[in-house]
Formats: sequence, structure tokens, C-alpha cells
Amino acid sequence: MKLIFKSVCCAVIIGCLLSMTGFCGACEDIEDKVFRLHIIANSDSDEDQNLKLLVRDEITSYTEELFADCKNKEESMEKARNNIESIKSKAEDIVRKNGYDYAVDAYVTNMSFDTRVYDDFTLPAGKYDALRIVLGEGKGHNWWCVLYPAVCVPSAEKDIGSALNESETDIVTDSDKYIVKFKIVEIFETIFSWL
Repeated sequence: MKLIFKSVCCAVIIGCLLSMTGFCGACEDIEDKVFRLHIIANSDSDEDQNLKLLVRDEITSYTEELFADCKNKEESMEKARNNIESIKSKAEDIVRKNGYDYAVDAYVTNMSFDTRVYDDFTLPAGKYDALRIVLGEGKGHNWWCVLYPAVCVPSAEKDIGSALNESETDIVTDSDKYIVKFKIVEIFETIFSWL
């Protein structure tokens, strides 16, 4: 009887894992199509958090113009790389105008993000390409959004589905039905990052 119970448990676990492979693959496809913005505040003080938001406003306004003609994530990333000094300069100007002398670092990187729920969509955990801006010591809470497709710029007309296929769009826009799977993806991402 114990052998049958163990066999059934193993079959259920294997079945659950196999059912996740398609979902995990779709989540990886989403990672390949999205370019994110990540801004990290100097600290969690009210002043530093407000400064982070001022930098956010300046950078999203600037990147709206900069990425206006980009047709895909790769073009957006290339524009960011080619204009990294001007992006950094825009952030530094806001920091200086507000009376701070924090160092500012800006770069394009591939980094891990947890599952993130936005107003109209949810992005699963994973390693995403991102424009990262670090203010000062970078020890405060961060702010993130999606630069491509442009959903975080002031006059964004695109939605997240504009860069995704139908099943990927379903994953990010109907998050209620994928809550458990999003958590499992986060666990997988944590395990893979340890390895």
C-alpha cells in the first residue's frame, strides 16, 4: 500500500512539473520581448524616495522621445546603450537641481525581477533586460516599469500585448488564473539563480 501511495504522489508531482514546462517557456518568451526600466533610490528616506520619482518622471519623458521609433526590444536596448551618457546626464541634472550630490550610474543589464503586478497586467518573475539607474548608494526602494513596449511613458498608447503573442498576452493580462504558476516560476528562478 505504501508503494502505491508513493507512486501516486510521484506521478502527481511529475504531472505538475510537466504541466509547468509550457508555462515556464511562455514566461521566458515574455522575458525575451520586454525591456524594463529599474530606478533605485539612494535610501528609503522620504527625500530620497521623492528624488527617485523626480528622476523617474524625467527619464520616462526622455525615453518616450528617444524610443518613439523603436519597433522591438532590441532596437530599444540599442538606443539605450547608444544614449546611456545622455540618460545618465538627465538623471544627474535632476539630482543636482534638487540639491543633492549623489553619484548616478546608468547601464543596460540583464537582471532578475520578481513577479510584478501593474494596474492592467502582471509580469512573471524572470531575468529581464533593463535600463538600470542607481542613485547614490542604491540602498532604497526601487521603481520599475516597462520601456518596451512603452507602457510606462507619460503618453503610452501601446499596451503590453502589443509585443506579445496571444498566449503570452493572456498570461500577463489574466493574472488571477496564474497566481500559483507565477509563484512556482519565482521558486524555479530562485533555484536556477542558486545554481
